[in-house]
Amino acid sequence: MEVSFSYFWQDMAGNPVLCIMVLFTLGVIFVNGWTDAPNAIATCVTTRCLSVRGAILMSAAFNFLGVLIMTQINSSVASTISNMVDFGNNTHYAMIALCAALLSIVVYSVTASFFGIPTSESHSLIAGLSGAAIALQHGTAGINGAEWIKVIYGLVLSLALGFFTGWLVCKMITIVCQELDRRKANGFFRIAQIIGAAAMSFMHGAQDGQKFIGVLFLGIAFSNGQSSVSGMEIPVWLMLLCSIVMGLGTSVGGEKIIKSVGMDMVKLERYQGFSADLAGALCLLFSSLFGIPVSTTHTKTSAIMGVGAVKRISAINFGIVKDMMLTWIFTFPGCGLISFVMAKIFMYVFG
Repeated sequence: MEVSFSYFWQDMAGNPVLCIMVLFTLGVIFVNGWTDAPNAIATCVTTRCLSVRGAILMSAAFNFLGVLIMTQINSSVASTISNMVDFGNNTHYAMIALCAALLSIVVYSVTASFFGIPTSESHSLIAGLSGAAIALQHGTAGINGAEWIKVIYGLVLSLALGFFTGWLVCKMITIVCQELDRRKANGFFRIAQIIGAAAMSFMHGAQDGQKFIGVLFLGIAFSNGQSSVSGMEIPVWLMLLCSIVMGLGTSVGGEKIIKSVGMDMVKLERYQGFSADLAGALCLLFSSLFGIPVSTTHTKTSAIMGVGAVKRISAINFGIVKDMMLTWIFTFPGCGLISFVMAKIFMYVFG
């Protein structure tokens, strides 16, 4: 079954709950483009390969292309997100619970920010969906273990594979280019890093864009009386809508975040920046092809740490590792619990 845009628009006009769900999801996508996408190009700005404004425009364009192109080639991540929870057969309650899950992401992110707790929108999304499904199904029957295990794989991949790939790529470049003239090498790596940052932005769109496409797709299925997305095809207009919103978010709000991230990072040379971008993009490509949802920010950060470790282990900022661990410790139970409570309240009030 393929849902046309005109049918979707008519359905949304006559279904206020669907309308609210769509607005919540597009809002989260916009914020993701605003806050997460700039991390993909921070190293490119730090090494002065591109200006802040130029990097933002490039990132917005490649985020757009990443969502649009990769989802048509391989939509495994979207499928994982859509199928990792079971909201039951009552699609009315399922839609209400989905709205509660999306609102819980906003509430948790604001609360965590107030208390200085690191957050990940990818992890918040997964925790929110899981908490709402558990509330609706009155237990863990709402969790699809075969799909949820991919989240655990993602936690390991974002840290271990990101670090190792960053170290390996940088080590290989160091060996191959050690006899090259430094000035000529810098000129080459300036262009190479711009390409690497574009690839990182493309894969950010492919990975994070698909997560939210999966949520929207689930909401569309519920509005059509289907309790799952089986038998439905992701329409091109949905990919286009998500990619435009993410691109707009990146273009509107990235400058301050890029400067902040760039200042906090270890000082990198251009070949190191290219190594981090290439390693991060490769890890995201691998994860996307196998339908494993990962945090793009954590993957890129781990790749940067791997690059820094080529010179010396002491170059690793273990404070960043601590922040990532805290994100995992707080986000899943914290956002999951908020979503669980909100889903119960929403079903009592609107059910």
